[in-house]
Amino acid sequence: MAEQNTGARVPTVIADELHIVYRVNGAGAGKGSATAALSRILKRGSDDAARGVRRVHAVRGVSFVAYRGEAIGLIGSNGSGKSTLLRAIAGLLPPEKGKVYTDGQPSLLGVNAALMNDLTGERNVILGGLAMGMSREEIKARYQDIVDFSGINDKGDFITLPMRTYSSGMAARLRFSIAAAKDHDVLMIDEALATGDRAFQKRSEDRIRELRKEAGTVFLVSHNNKSIRDTCNRVLWLERGELRMDGPTEEVLKEYEKFTGK
Repeated sequence: MAEQNTGARVPTVIADELHIVYRVNGAGAGKGSATAALSRILKRGSDDAARGVRRVHAVRGVSFVAYRGEAIGLIGSNGSGKSTLLRAIAGLLPPEKGKVYTDGQPSLLGVNAALMNDLTGERNVILGGLAMGMSREEIKARYQDIVDFSGINDKGDFITLPMRTYSSGMAARLRFSIAAAKDHDVLMIDEALATGDRAFQKRSEDRIRELRKEAGTVFLVSHNNKSIRDTCNRVLWLERGELRMDGPTEEVLKEYEKFTGK
């Protein structure tokens, strides 16, 4: 019997020839009516074109293996499929073809659907923590750290105000702070570090490094190459839905910057 290799890398996400296709209803007459909807249902057996449905092939044959302890940057031009890929890993989009395998529960930053604008920041911290599977005791123990990390109260007692009074940046910082309070098997962050001042970005980068050390895997979508350099040890470069390059951060970013001319 072979000896167990305790130093072996542990895969957390495997994408195998993954294809994601969106179907968008065409702008034909009566597209929003009940009659038109029924017509589309009855025509399900026919092809998309006949039903006036446009196919958007957002991710095309992407394959990679992610391991515990990695922080992986996702880069590419607008519309290249980065956010779509994250949603597929999180189980929010079904593959058209290919497979996604995950070890543990992937969390797409983090609790957006659970947060409610009419509730205070304080209530949303509790709600968001519960949505991620934390106990009330865990939330209570980490509550002040979440508030301090977000910086919500730096300019007043905003945590007791409804979230609809927050700027988009404040809301994004609170979401990140709630999601980052929990140790994740796989944490996916979409442009979170683009919000807030440099001090908040630094706190976010430090927390991502901690999550890596705690044996999780972090995916980060960002247009900020400095954040990618400071945070990630590996980069996946997507372009028009295809995986153009996968490798060490500096190596991939140099090619990407050559491609973009920046």
